[in-house]
Amino acid sequence: MILVDEPLWPGRGVLWSHLVSDVSFEELHVFAEMLGSPRRAFDRDHYDIPEYRFSSALWLGATLLPSRDLAARLRTAGLRRPKHLAPKRVPPARR
Repeated sequence: MILVDEPLWPGRGVLWSHLVSDVSFEELHVFAEMLGSPRRAFDRDHYDIPEYRFSSALWLGATLLPSRDLAARLRTAGLRRPKHLAPKRVPPARR
């Protein structure tokens, strides 16, 4: 199931929501693509979506939940990837 929290997180002049799946990352990536979210918006276990995409996420079928419930659903599904356990990103080599 695709889940989203309210756009309450400020950044870069807009408010942001978290978009997750409690089924699989594949389901999440497919939904995010339908929503028009770029892959670079994926962060470990969720997509950050700007407030102007929030109503579209609901229209496409995402279920609105409070942030703490979103995180709990990710943990229960075994899909939570805490920052300290995420693989380190290696910057591209300079040419």
